[in-house]
Amino acid sequence: MTELPALTPEIIWVLGILVLTIALFVSEVVRVDLAAISIMVLLAVSGAVDPKVIRPEDVFSGFSSNAVISIIAIMIIGAGLDKTGVMNQIARPIVRLAGNTEARLIAIISTTIAMISSFIQNIGAAALFLPAVGRIATRTNIPLSRLLMPMGFCAILGGTVTLVGSSPLILLNDLVLAANESLPADIKPMRSFRLFDVAPIGLVLVATGIAYFLLLGPYVLPVKQGEQPQMASTIDYLTKTYNLRGDISQVSVPAESGLVGNNIEFLRAQSNYRISAVALMRDGDIRLAPMRDTVFQAGDVLGLLGAYDDVEAFALKFKLRQRTDIGILADVLSPIHSGVSEVVIAPRSSLIGRTMREIRFRQRYTATVLAIYRAGTPITEKLSDIAFQAGDALLIHSSWEALSFLDSDADFLVITPYPRQDLGMRPEKVRYAVLFFAIAIGLVLFTKLRLSTALMIGAVGMLMTQVLRIDEAYRAVDWRTVFLLAGLIPLGIAVEHTNTATWVAQHLLAALGEVPHWVLLTSIGVLTTVFTLVMSNVGATVLLVPLAVSIAVGAGADPRMFALAVGLAASNSFVLPTHQVNALIMGPGGYRNIDFLRAGGIMTLIFLAVLVPMLLLLYGK
Repeated sequence: MTELPALTPEIIWVLGILVLTIALFVSEVVRVDLAAISIMVLLAVSGAVDPKVIRPEDVFSGFSSNAVISIIAIMIIGAGLDKTGVMNQIARPIVRLAGNTEARLIAIISTTIAMISSFIQNIGAAALFLPAVGRIATRTNIPLSRLLMPMGFCAILGGTVTLVGSSPLILLNDLVLAANESLPADIKPMRSFRLFDVAPIGLVLVATGIAYFLLLGPYVLPVKQGEQPQMASTIDYLTKTYNLRGDISQVSVPAESGLVGNNIEFLRAQSNYRISAVALMRDGDIRLAPMRDTVFQAGDVLGLLGAYDDVEAFALKFKLRQRTDIGILADVLSPIHSGVSEVVIAPRSSLIGRTMREIRFRQRYTATVLAIYRAGTPITEKLSDIAFQAGDALLIHSSWEALSFLDSDADFLVITPYPRQDLGMRPEKVRYAVLFFAIAIGLVLFTKLRLSTALMIGAVGMLMTQVLRIDEAYRAVDWRTVFLLAGLIPLGIAVEHTNTATWVAQHLLAALGEVPHWVLLTSIGVLTTVFTLVMSNVGATVLLVPLAVSIAVGAGADPRMFALAVGLAASNSFVLPTHQVNALIMGPGGYRNIDFLRAGGIMTLIFLAVLVPMLLLLYGK
């Protein structure tokens, strides 16, 4: 019987840090990127005390790693393609090709977004496609909930087709090279993966996902009672989705009114949020979305949005003079000039965790938030004190001009069709965007340049040709992901450096006994899936690749195959809306957790059932 490795003080310490990392990620006491930075600092102190834990030069090596630079570059490239309208040009033919058939729409949308997310981050692809799918649903009169989940799941699956489609696969080569340093002398070092090495498995996973929704979609995709993307009227839509009425009325404020001397926040509180002041005229000056601290004066004319019955009762209580039409506010409140629309808080929005009161939403965006749709529930009360979450759908009233500026803001995704012009777009730069994207991919495929170098050449080319300005490039980068990844890479190094992965792997193998390689691969896939659901897919990859490699070595299997199993299984995130893509589509689709459990649970089992045989077919000895 092989003697098990001894438990050293360094292994005990690193195991303690691993437990602390998992606890921080699961509990969410602090944000995951802050947790990763804190772990990195703890490792730095540990290395200063005992270099056996980690070498000082490795502590901050994550910031200069191939994976981190590659992710920054691919985010900039994706933003450049979006800025020039490339993504819109791809999405536009979908309706023409698919017609009004739900199955054909699912197939074409899912295939298209899977291919797009193969080359840019899957959350970026989903964010780019969300408004287009919203407009497609409106035009075809198909419930949005029937289209968004296939789109989201296939965006995640598309990230498995190439080595640049998802953060775990971008990170994989760095982890493989680090693991080579700890391989026994008689084991051949693992080769790095090239761009399309994962394509055979990824394409089968994508095809399986599309087939799943085409065959089982009618049974697993939710349909809300009476749900319609294109309502007969604004009133019906607001009533059914947000439990609000969309009637617009005009009232004037006489000197004897109880509103005189009070402000808009007082009005909302008195009306229990069923009435919103969306316009105000004073001394001939008409403004939409008046500020919350605006104090009403005698002679003011208000445009109120809410049910006629509520407006009538409110006017009676506060001695307001009511008109049956919107009179002098007709122009500014007409559908030609303004209206109600839905916008979604983007997954990388700077507004996440902040309230409308903190950011002075009305003043900043000249828009009135009427309700928030979160996890299948409309929220219409105390909106000013609710902290935004990624994927929140906001129902707002604004001018179309204000909505266009909001649409160009990276913090939001506008999913309602409206009369607009694409502000800030640079279609004249489309040739440069496509050229430098092609150059970057060509360098990855046909040269020996590192992935980070090849992608950064494409990113810099877009910046130099003004496809994207440098300040726009900074905004395009998800710095949370960058710091999360850079902070966790040293932990992976410490796990390898102290032989912690080998110790854990040997004890697991001893506990399992002699089992076939497919059982070990399935166990790794399940473990990675569980870790991915409770922490980030990047964190799961960093922690489990060293373990998977050690298990493979101990079992006499191909360590490269086991490392790839972790990288691909980190995309198996369908059961809960914890993945960024799932969080993004939850609000607009009106999904609940049970919807993800039902559709995502089956998808999770199918994913593993396809992944393991494909790995054994392509990499098994």
